[in-house]
Amino acid sequence: MASSSSLSPPKVPKELYFINREKVLNSLRQHLTETSRPLHGFVLLQGGEEQTRYCTDHLELFRQESYFAYLFGVREPGFYGAIVSSFCFFVIAAKYVYIYCLVGENKAIILLSGDYNEKYMVNMVYYTDEIVGVLQGHYKEPGKPLLFLLHGLNTDSNNFSKPAQFEGMEKFETELNTLHPILSECRVFKSDHELALIQFANDISSEAHVEERFKAIELDNPMQTQSVYISRVLPSFLSACAVLHYGHAAAPNDRTFEDGDMALLDMGAEYQFYGSDITCSFPVNGKFTSDQSLIYNAVLKAHNAVINAMKPGVCWVDMHKLAEKIILESLKKGGVMVGNVDEMMAARLGAVFMPHGLGHFLGIDTHDPGGYPKVITVEPGCYFIDALLVPAMENESTSKFFNHELVTANGSKNMTSVPREISDIEAIMAGAPWPSNKTAPSNS
Repeated sequence: MASSSSLSPPKVPKELYFINREKVLNSLRQHLTETSRPLHGFVLLQGGEEQTRYCTDHLELFRQESYFAYLFGVREPGFYGAIVSSFCFFVIAAKYVYIYCLVGENKAIILLSGDYNEKYMVNMVYYTDEIVGVLQGHYKEPGKPLLFLLHGLNTDSNNFSKPAQFEGMEKFETELNTLHPILSECRVFKSDHELALIQFANDISSEAHVEERFKAIELDNPMQTQSVYISRVLPSFLSACAVLHYGHAAAPNDRTFEDGDMALLDMGAEYQFYGSDITCSFPVNGKFTSDQSLIYNAVLKAHNAVINAMKPGVCWVDMHKLAEKIILESLKKGGVMVGNVDEMMAARLGAVFMPHGLGHFLGIDTHDPGGYPKVITVEPGCYFIDALLVPAMENESTSKFFNHELVTANGSKNMTSVPREISDIEAIMAGAPWPSNKTAPSNS
């Protein structure tokens, strides 16, 4: 197999971010109208800043703050961006230059040459110390100008987004409660331009997963497989890779593969801010044992059932329960569990083997914020975890469902894969090409 991808990255149209800004602007106007509030004020965001490694001068790899990337597409650090709710224009400000552009029309007039003009559709340049005067000059209402700032909780990290700050903010009124939920919900519904970027990120990530699996028999540990993955995707775009479930923070991928092990690689690449998330499980020696096949196929069957059942109007909680039930049915068929599956579900034994959500939103962030997504991952899993299994096996009401001679708790295995079918995985690891003549549905 080739060491780099043959896929051609799609061109990123400038109107992608214009569409995103228009979506946010329209949603804000609707919200202000419905709540009987005046249609004036600025939406102001601050982009990400360069960070050094603790007290040193070593610069860490910079990646733009996600909400700012969604609205402006700016890749450099040290910028601000503003949208005016009544006039529809945006402002971008850098540490050393302040860039401004009217976008009320579909196409901006470029008056200045230079990199920023081409990248971000700008037609005026200001220094950052003029930010107060520029904003005040475009505010036509009495009193202090109103700034809608981004401030809200990320429920995955439990951290709050950072409201914009700059010298002279005391000259403005600030509002912290309106913007975050509106902007988060706007990020849910992807445009065709966004979907194209997400699709490419997933396509090239799938290539990389097949590559590292093809070479896995020759490798000794997850760190080496991660290196194969990175070498596959880096020539085209930023790779955001992680090999989870091994090691710890100081040595995250230091476990040595042994014959008979199952490897779990949770890795995805990113293109123009938009990401992918693919989790693969496979035997490092290229052949599944009967026990590995049992658990792997239980997860695969749950995954495919959810994919087939998903459609508009279906409740996501019901999809989660469907995955749990199919995994329990497979475990019963394999002799791991005994008894009535409906009674197991009522006793919440599904959560013992799948102690996480079925999937998550996907977009600019791996765990994208918002409500009801157009792009979502389907990632069932089956785990054997001491802290969950032992209490359930010792509990008087749930102990009866376990075949105590077969159930063990020697670690965890999360088994979803691209490609998924056991025959395909074993064939690829023996040197067969991919894709084969038959392909399974792709995993988000």
